[in-house]
Amino acid sequence: MTIAMAHPAQAENSLPVILITGAARRVGAEIARALHAAGARVAIHYHTATNEARALAASLNAERSGSAASFAANLLELDELPDLIANVVDHFGRLDGLVNNASSFYSTKVGATDAAAWDDLIGTNLKAPLFLAQAAAPQLKMHHGCMVNITDVHAERPLKGYAVYCAAKAGLLGLTRALAVELGPEVRVNAVAPGAVVWPERMDDFSLAERDAIIGHTLLKRVGSAVDIARAVRFLVFDAPYVTGQTITVDGGRSAHL
Repeated sequence: MTIAMAHPAQAENSLPVILITGAARRVGAEIARALHAAGARVAIHYHTATNEARALAASLNAERSGSAASFAANLLELDELPDLIANVVDHFGRLDGLVNNASSFYSTKVGATDAAAWDDLIGTNLKAPLFLAQAAAPQLKMHHGCMVNITDVHAERPLKGYAVYCAAKAGLLGLTRALAVELGPEVRVNAVAPGAVVWPERMDDFSLAERDAIIGHTLLKRVGSAVDIARAVRFLVFDAPYVTGQTITVDGGRSAHL
């Protein structure tokens, strides 16, 4: 994807539009900032983080007027997903890219997993990305756009106690490759697989000892940051025109010897 050059009066409307799900906070917000800094207009999806999403859009619009907007949707409600895509296109006039970042993450131990956890984890991490891709495909094909899915190193190397989450991310990894086949040659589809980047908000999921063990098993001996993920996404969106069906692992080398 390239940034179109136009007369100054038309420049903003000619810029590519990228929708990032779960973009109000944390990694999603950093991805939105990175793509915006690269010249894109950004559609900031949120579910309940209304204030954060609006504040992020306002800060980006202060840099470039009309370059950001926030859109609410419950990704577990399939009927809302085509409307989300339609609302973005109605607002910006086009859609060039989709970043499936929104994710639920929590433990589901075998013997204590219920259907609600299955529906939530599979819904946010696998089902929603598929149906969003389906809804966005006509626009992405029209503009020779791209899609980036945020998977996880544990898609291929499961984490004990997180069977459903790992299964969902493994499905998203497979979906990334399948969509690259289905949507090519017009649309590129890739993934970024984070390792220890931003600790879960529920810190009781990982004790201090467990976190230290994870860091100790990382070749670079430190956690990464949301910026590291955002840079990888930015590369795949703007600087990888001959890359599709691939996953960039951003984990400080942890998966090299898991």
